[in-house]
Amino acid sequence: MTLRMSSLFLRTLREDPADAEVPSHKLLVRAGYVRRVAPGIYSWLPLGYTVLRKVERIVREEMVRMGAQEVHFPALIPREIYETSHRWTEYGQNLFRLKDRKDADYLLGPTHEELFTLLVKGEYSSYKDYPVSLFQIQTKYRDEARPRAGILRGREFVMKDSYSFDLDDEGLAKSYAAHRAAYQKTFERLGLDYRIVSAVSGAMGGSASEEFLAPTDSGEDTFVQCDNCDYAANTEAVEIAVPPAVDASQHPDAQVLDTPDTPTIATLVERLNSLRLGREFSGADTLKNVVMKSRAPGADWELLVVGVPGDREVDLKRLAGQLEPTEVAQAEPADLARQPRLVKGYIGPQILKEIGVRYLVDPLVVPGSAWVTGANEQDKHAAFVVRGRDFEPDGEIGAVEIRDGDRCARCGGHLAIARGIEIGHIFQLGRKYADAFELDALGPDGKSIRITMGSYGIGVSRAVAALAEQHHDEVGLIWPRSVAPADVHIVVAGKEEQLAAAEALAADLDARGLSVLLDDRAAVSAGVKFKDAELIGVPTVVVVGRGLADGVVEVRDRAAGTRDDVRLETAADEVAARCS
Repeated sequence: MTLRMSSLFLRTLREDPADAEVPSHKLLVRAGYVRRVAPGIYSWLPLGYTVLRKVERIVREEMVRMGAQEVHFPALIPREIYETSHRWTEYGQNLFRLKDRKDADYLLGPTHEELFTLLVKGEYSSYKDYPVSLFQIQTKYRDEARPRAGILRGREFVMKDSYSFDLDDEGLAKSYAAHRAAYQKTFERLGLDYRIVSAVSGAMGGSASEEFLAPTDSGEDTFVQCDNCDYAANTEAVEIAVPPAVDASQHPDAQVLDTPDTPTIATLVERLNSLRLGREFSGADTLKNVVMKSRAPGADWELLVVGVPGDREVDLKRLAGQLEPTEVAQAEPADLARQPRLVKGYIGPQILKEIGVRYLVDPLVVPGSAWVTGANEQDKHAAFVVRGRDFEPDGEIGAVEIRDGDRCARCGGHLAIARGIEIGHIFQLGRKYADAFELDALGPDGKSIRITMGSYGIGVSRAVAALAEQHHDEVGLIWPRSVAPADVHIVVAGKEEQLAAAEALAADLDARGLSVLLDDRAAVSAGVKFKDAELIGVPTVVVVGRGLADGVVEVRDRAAGTRDDVRLETAADEVAARCS
């Protein structure tokens, strides 16, 4: 098929859009692939929609090859279905909620676990029907608080979601492994560089969870990689090596110190070292207690204190990811005012259980360790406050910001921090939704078997943006051949003779099964055509210009940056070989 740019619905832009922050957003808009309608909402133009459909095709082919079957659900879902799974409230403010003319509540589906579960429940009843995997490719809706980066984080997006249904956990493990392998094949075919990292399940529920991330500096997700083993994890799920537990009896009794005007860790350390307590102190010897607030779905806010070593900061995103669907936020002055025994700047864990405030510590605060921390009195701190003797937390949670060089919990190697775009996520859901909707199969002994599920997502439209992030240079996009809007971009740099030769070459390539983008615009200069070709990013560009007088055309490889003169009579063979 040949697309003529003289009639193609396309306008390229020379300037970056004002709201664009990342390369994919700038280039996809400038090259005429997408256009903004509203924050987080975009229209797809012909070239962009072609790329999107090619990504969809590869995703679909690998899902079918794996053995999954395609279905399609409505985006509009009655409230009652999400009430049954408790996600009407658990999903929080990201749900688009609406009412019909009869005042009945609906939502626009962010994911479809409930409908998949109900579909299988309505169709299957015997153990002989299982296992089964179903998938769909559909537009999803999430009311993002801060949609940004073009189609990377939108309110409306295209996603592939699939679900496996098995009779037992062993079957679920097999379905999970099959999806994992299919995802690897999918992303390899798309031309994406990716990493598989451990992740948290969040509002999805379930146990095992892994993300597929496309490394890029503009990515929103932070992950770590070990330099000594294959461990990689999202920072929300990462585990770092912690010191061994300490014998609490080796520490002296707790000692209250006068520490006026030391509301910060830096001022506290300076004061401690001026007291000449027989050793030097650093921030790592202090226990910082950060007052947060948390709210379970449908409940009220309550105070939560998180303890971390004083030389570390609390990573709110990491904390929130592990507590989902419970919300967590920084406590405000009004929250602290309701608990007067919490003295700002001098909070210690010694009284938290007494006053009924939940207390979680980072695993770096190991059992038996001694700390300098608040004494819960203005201008006073306490030294040698020992976990397990002077306080006992309600639990542990990875809360500190991860640093480059932190130790791997598996092998002790060094962890390096990188950024990436989430392009896929796989979960072993277990029986959360099967329990909610009583999805059972009649077993061979006549007894009911509760089905166990897996959930697997690929951000299809997000993959387009991830590809643009990974495949561009300073002048434009450079699409992998598997998803490029055309196999060949022919630029006519001349008049009648060059146009005739270009049309003949396009017809020859078309006959060989290659798609061609032919820039036959008469009123556009050669310079503009060259800039558009670089911007649009078709991997092979053929220039039919002045060299035609000598019987040659120029073949450019966008990825390699090469330019070769090729005889016109062999150009179709040469180009077809490059595109194979």
